[in-house]
Amino acid sequence: MTDENKTETEVETIDFEEKIEELEKELTQKDEEIEKLKDETQEYIGLSQRLQADFENFKKITDKRNKDLIKFANENVIKEFLDCYEDFGRALETENDEDLRKGIELIYNKFSDVLAKEGVSEIPAKGEKFDLNKHEALMVQESDDVENGYIIEELMKGYMYKDKVLKYSKVIVCKK
Repeated sequence: MTDENKTETEVETIDFEEKIEELEKELTQKDEEIEKLKDETQEYIGLSQRLQADFENFKKITDKRNKDLIKFANENVIKEFLDCYEDFGRALETENDEDLRKGIELIYNKFSDVLAKEGVSEIPAKGEKFDLNKHEALMVQESDDVENGYIIEELMKGYMYKDKVLKYSKVIVCKK
C-alpha cells in the first residue's frame, strides 16, 4: 500500500468515526427528547386523571343537588296550601251555613291568590276565538248570537302555568 492509499483509508476511517460520533450525539439527544416527552406525557396523564376525578365528583355533587331541588321544589307552595287546608278544617267546624259559605269563599280566595302568585292563571274561554293550543272542543253547536269559530260555552275551566298549558279548557264551539 502506498502512503497515498493509507492516507485515503485513514481519512475515510476518520470521517467514518466522526460520523459515528455525530450519530451517537444525535442518538443521545433523541434519547433525552424521548425521556422529556415521556415525562410530559406522564404529567398530562396525571392531569387528565385528576380532571376526570374532579369531573366525576362534580357530577355526583350536581346530581345530589338536583335531587334535593326536585325533592323540595314544591315546599313553599305546600306551606301556603297548608294555610288553606287549615281554613277548610275551621270552616267545616262551623254550624251556621252563612259562616260556612264565608269560610269557603275565604279559602277560595286564598287558593286563587296562591295560584296567581305561583304563575297559574285561568285560560279565557267564553266569547273567545277557539284556539286549539288552549281549548278542547267537546261539542260544536250552531248559534245565531256567536260567530263561527268562537266559543259558546265553557264546560270546564282551563289553566296556564306561566307559558305552558296545565289543563285545556273544555268548550262548546260555534259552527255554522
